[in-house]
Amino acid sequence: MCQDLLLLIYVYNVTMPALLAVDLGLRTGLALYGSDGRLRRYGSHNFGSAARLRRGVSAVLAEPGDLEWVYIEGGGPLADIWMREAERRGIIARLVSAETWRRAILYEREQRNGDQAKRVADTLARRVIVWSGAPRPTALCHDTAEAILIGLWGVLEVGWLDRLPDDLRRW
Repeated sequence: MCQDLLLLIYVYNVTMPALLAVDLGLRTGLALYGSDGRLRRYGSHNFGSAARLRRGVSAVLAEPGDLEWVYIEGGGPLADIWMREAERRGIIARLVSAETWRRAILYEREQRNGDQAKRVADTLARRVIVWSGAPRPTALCHDTAEAILIGLWGVLEVGWLDRLPDDLRRW
């Protein structure tokens, strides 16, 4: 069973800037990073409909303390919901394609097809969880694993990490 959104939404006691990564869909993967570049919380939530997503986005963006950035993989009407709410709250929002973050984090041989890229994303996301000291999952959905890596790419892009940490580099 996937971790629930409630594991992500909590009072972010430390007053440090945060970045939220979103693997967009009605079933949405979420990953919250602190300005130290480490993963703080992650989870998955099935909104079920665009109307429920529209209502839920506001709550998701309201919770993580000093949220400065939202990185969203995807596009279309669902992305517009996230972008509008982020803009309303003064949060910088960026749309990113899977190809963009995968090219920066995965080796070419690891992304020859979508299924292979999802398997590699799961493995690397688990390494990010361990490196960050975040709670380990009982199960990790592919949308959550991808949100974790979207967020990792985001913290590299905004400069919270200079490079991929040595513990996350692979063979």
